[in-house]
Amino acid sequence: MLPTQSPVIDVRTIEPRERHVQIFGRLDALRAGEALQIVNDHDPVPLRHQLESRAPGQFQWAYLQSGPDQWRVLISKLEAKVSAAEAEDSCCSGGACCG
Repeated sequence: MLPTQSPVIDVRTIEPRERHVQIFGRLDALRAGEALQIVNDHDPVPLRHQLESRAPGQFQWAYLQSGPDQWRVLISKLEAKVSAAEAEDSCCSGGACCG
């Protein structure tokens, strides 16, 4: 399910050296289920590769518009996945602290 209202960052208005810093700052602040829309004058593939390298499996990437003059991408933060090993190590694994 995609959020109906997502903040928009128009990357074209940000100094090139500041773009990824600002975008990652906003993405880091998102809670699971929230999203951020970016607008750019080119396909932001390098940003996508950097995001996937930095936070694998934590975000979903969806093109809303793909050129030729403007690209819009919706980046959604996914729910955190808990591995079986993490669940077994939890104090709740035996039901001791889960009410």
